[in-house]
Amino acid sequence: MKNKFKILGLLICFATFSCTESDDVTFVNGEVANEEPTNPEFPYAKQVILDMSAGFNLGNTFDNGINSTEFVNVKPIIDLYKNAGMKHVRIPTTWMDRFADHLADANGNINFNHPRFLQLVQAIDYAISQDLYVVLNAHHEHWLKDHYDGTEAFDAKFRTLWTGISTYFKDYSNKLIFEVLNEPEGTMGELDGNGPFPDPSDPTAISYTRQINKVGYDAIRATGGNNTTRIIMVGLNGQGNSNNIALIYPNTASVPGAGADRYVAIQVHSYNPWAFCGETGSNAAFPGTPAIEAGIQTVSVHSRKLNVPINYGEFGVGRSSNTSERNTDLVRNFYRTMAVSTLGQNMSYSVWDDRGWFGLINNSGTAFTNNIVPYMLQ
Repeated sequence: MKNKFKILGLLICFATFSCTESDDVTFVNGEVANEEPTNPEFPYAKQVILDMSAGFNLGNTFDNGINSTEFVNVKPIIDLYKNAGMKHVRIPTTWMDRFADHLADANGNINFNHPRFLQLVQAIDYAISQDLYVVLNAHHEHWLKDHYDGTEAFDAKFRTLWTGISTYFKDYSNKLIFEVLNEPEGTMGELDGNGPFPDPSDPTAISYTRQINKVGYDAIRATGGNNTTRIIMVGLNGQGNSNNIALIYPNTASVPGAGADRYVAIQVHSYNPWAFCGETGSNAAFPGTPAIEAGIQTVSVHSRKLNVPINYGEFGVGRSSNTSERNTDLVRNFYRTMAVSTLGQNMSYSVWDDRGWFGLINNSGTAFTNNIVPYMLQ
């Protein structure tokens, strides 16, 4: 954006959803190119992203075990969100980290008989049986993020991990989506740029982020079967921050598949600004609705340039103290703005719910709290 007049024009366009297609503007309000895939059972990523629409995260569960992974406790949550109108569930999953008993060994070989893996499969199968899309990822994995140096020693382990995951699920329908790596960070670029890790703009950090996404992408595609046309999502460094999309993927050639793979999507996260959204934040730091909309519009413009669709895989407002701030119209309107604005730009979204600082449901998973989700879905 070269000047304030262009910014103003984009904001007006965003508010009215009436722009015509150009080099700078994405499709809006459900208007998409008429693209027919070779296999109608596996639509291209643009259509799948539209179909995914609104969704939620099953957070603090298979990613770190704070919440129960037992199906009897997971099922009510899936039912609650599905009955509210959600179309997909993102299941953050940590394979080689966080838990005392990892799903995969130090070389990335998965124990497919592990009780937690069987519970994960049960959750995935149930969600798909309810006609929900499921996004399955590699989540925390700090064995990789904090130490990655671009060498084959790390690539081989990550390749083995994704080969195992994708081989197991390769006969699943297009309702199952793979997300290569949640929030590349550490040596791939930390948002605060403090400590031993580089800033997201560091050239090596950018290179590592692209490389590890490509390693996972290649491993998935190499397993064949339905994985040749399964949607694969790749993420951004700096904790997945949506502001980094042009930094990591400045052009089509930089995206896995280099523009030839119509089954690739980019996942972004937004807790912007952290002074408002973060668990230590304050409602006094809310930047205003136009600023939130403008951030989404910027991502939308870049998505159109790449010709790659977007999933907002996480967003929310958390409070470790001052929890009453979440039960306010200001916060509810923020969630609704995120929902309406992303869907209006032909993106999908997966709101973050961890039943903790960013919780949206009660501990039993049977009811929504603070009226955030019902208001967001109005």
